[in-house]
Amino acid sequence: MEKQKRLTRGNGVILPIFSLPSKYGIGTFGKAAYDAVDFLSDAGVRYWQILPLGPTSYGDSPYQSFSSFAGNPYFIDLDFLIEDGLLKEDELDNLNFGDNERYVDYGIQYNLRYRILEKAYDRAKDLKKDQIEAFRKKEKAWLEDYALFMAIKREKFDVSWLEWDDDLKNRKKSALKNFKKENEDLVNFYIFLQYEFFSQWDKLKKYANRKEISIIGDLPIYVALDSADAWVNSDILQLDEDKNPILVGGAPPDSYSEDGQLWGNPLYDWEKMSENSYEFWIKRIGASLRLYDILRLDHFRGFEAYYAIPFEDDNARFGKWLKAKPYELFDKIKKAYPDSLFIAEDLGYITKEVDDLKDHYGFPGMNVIQFSFGENFDSNYLPHNYKNNSVVYGSTHDSDTLKGFLDEADEDLDELINKYFDLGEDDDRLWKIIRGLMASVSDLAIFEIQDFLAYGNESKINSPGSLGDNWKWRMVYDDFSEKLSEKIKEMSKIYGRFNNGQAEKK
Repeated sequence: MEKQKRLTRGNGVILPIFSLPSKYGIGTFGKAAYDAVDFLSDAGVRYWQILPLGPTSYGDSPYQSFSSFAGNPYFIDLDFLIEDGLLKEDELDNLNFGDNERYVDYGIQYNLRYRILEKAYDRAKDLKKDQIEAFRKKEKAWLEDYALFMAIKREKFDVSWLEWDDDLKNRKKSALKNFKKENEDLVNFYIFLQYEFFSQWDKLKKYANRKEISIIGDLPIYVALDSADAWVNSDILQLDEDKNPILVGGAPPDSYSEDGQLWGNPLYDWEKMSENSYEFWIKRIGASLRLYDILRLDHFRGFEAYYAIPFEDDNARFGKWLKAKPYELFDKIKKAYPDSLFIAEDLGYITKEVDDLKDHYGFPGMNVIQFSFGENFDSNYLPHNYKNNSVVYGSTHDSDTLKGFLDEADEDLDELINKYFDLGEDDDRLWKIIRGLMASVSDLAIFEIQDFLAYGNESKINSPGSLGDNWKWRMVYDDFSEKLSEKIKEMSKIYGRFNNGQAEKK
């Protein structure tokens, strides 16, 4: 198996869609997204990393989605719907999309956004009938099941599919047919939402690619328990006869958590997946490669061996490591998509077997500077230990921002950081670290937009293990400044990361 080609040296920015400016309470595929692409292009940035684009469920995490194939309706831009004649401006007047331009109010989005989109759907039945029907035929393999799943959930007041009537839960054909017949308009509404999502996203992605900006997207390793993925593909999951998980995913106890992490995702039955030639994964990767140019494989560790926790446990202390079939899987994936590009999220405790797997396929791994400081300066996450085929991160969506990391550092850690980067009291400490990472040999140097803006942990995207204040932070229009663009551009040029038109082409 040939190794994947190396990624073109460059820098990148993590900027989730929901974090874009918008007058409608959440970032969308609208004008601000195109402005963001222009900003990145002017700054010489080559890679735009976003978070998963799937429809979110309880907790609003893009890593717990109702589908691996569908898109989040919140990202459909309302102004574009007005331009298409599907909405009227006065229908949006005096609507309250939230009173804080820096944070998403998901409760408002849930209660308000769908009512607005239903008005657009009513007009689209005539205005876009042929286009929607063509989209429906093209995406039939996943779209019909997803739309049906969402329609049933709505009729069942959003309860999990595990609590549905047995005939619907177990996908009895006659029950599904009857429900679809009785709720045809509701099913069609969810079809329409996906048509609009993909229409708008495809245009935005093409615009970014024309600017020679490649989109990096995250692919969660597991599917959510309450998802169309699990409902349709229950045969490849470790579920009992009542469809309840036998084992669930998580991470073992470590220095950060004595109870470990209990994620609750159902685990794959690798024997069953092997028997059907990993059909679900081949389809899933194909759908993701339509959305993104490069896939970051979240929790890459779990492809080699996965941590399995009994479903009835309330913490992750008593899980066990079980072996997967990674070479079999990735051989199938690379055969189906020989030009696919992946980044391995190989953070945490990584075994030799995981490193061997990553190196076998040539997947670049990750170095997060915030995890690197110890007394002996011997961490692999420090720039002097980097390999070319790697990605260095100033921060990630799960970490402190770079400024937050500096602000929260105790005296000992602060001294180690100062020693390594030779930070002086009068220096711009944040940008000196950014410069050090830009100068490294790693092919990619990626920063959250908050790092360039010098924003602290008030702008943090996610605090793992917590609920309530995650996935909410947003930019405002004034954050896109020419001064900042010039500063990034200059550093991009100095360290050979400038986007001069040589980025990956699709």
